[in-house]
Amino acid sequence: MTEPGSHLSVMADEVVQGLAPKSGGTYVDGTFGAGGYSAALLKQAKCTVWGIDRDPLAQTFGEKLSQIYPGQITVLSGCYGDMEALLADVGVKAIDGITLDLGVSSMQIDDPGRGFSFRGDGPLDMRMGSSEQTAADVVNSFAEEEIANIIYMYGEERASRRIAHAIVEFRKSKPITGTGQLASLIRSVVSKSKDGIDPATRTFQALRIYVNDELGELDRGLGAAERLLVPGGRLAVVSFHSLEDRRVKTFLRTRSGDSPRPSRHLPDTGEVRVPTFKVTRKSGQKASPQEVAVNPRARSARLRVAERTAAPAQVMA
Repeated sequence: MTEPGSHLSVMADEVVQGLAPKSGGTYVDGTFGAGGYSAALLKQAKCTVWGIDRDPLAQTFGEKLSQIYPGQITVLSGCYGDMEALLADVGVKAIDGITLDLGVSSMQIDDPGRGFSFRGDGPLDMRMGSSEQTAADVVNSFAEEEIANIIYMYGEERASRRIAHAIVEFRKSKPITGTGQLASLIRSVVSKSKDGIDPATRTFQALRIYVNDELGELDRGLGAAERLLVPGGRLAVVSFHSLEDRRVKTFLRTRSGDSPRPSRHLPDTGEVRVPTFKVTRKSGQKASPQEVAVNPRARSARLRVAERTAAPAQVMA
């Protein structure tokens, strides 16, 4: 089994630099996984880290890491969108830094039994935690239009209707239960793109995001971070595709007072919101060429860091 913190956490050095951990500080690794970011934070400063993960496997890594840093790391079972309630249950109400590594972890992708990858064959599952609905449930029971909308909205797949139709036609003869089965079906109706991306990529992304409510989770997590961070506390978010990154960017632009001005044709409400975050840099930071060479997953990563102001948290729209 992978040792805690030994897998390649994308942009770990940049995340630690962004959070600037201090001795005695309290930090949240909202997507603990195998503990890469937590290990980096604990190595940098004698601090306390609360890990959060809905994947039961994370507890094993948390226990191993706690043997190295006794009394400094605890992993809570649950979703990071619920971090406020999870931390309140253990008496924690103020945080100095929060990091989120969005999307699916490498250890989940690498396990065919989890059903995230189209590169091998496994059950069409894709659940990060213990939610009842699987990807197989979606493709075998949802209406064609629903499937097409999911693939288009969450995968930004132009051929969504063609893929949805193929799925519905195929399942008339037998259910779609495996990742290899679904990937082959998609490849039979969608040509490989010029950039070499597998035709199944966007559909698998869409199903994973839908099954795990990843965008809703992100919205809840950003709001919780705003309420938990102390003045001067830092938020560092690593995203891997445009849907996530746009959401993080929009949230931080709005909260930093840098959102576009409303149309002059609309009535002036007179509402002035004091910025709750100060963005450290306007553009998302990319991984270095050296890191991408070692870890290709870092190629699409974007890191956004912001510092909490003393203004009261805004009410989520």
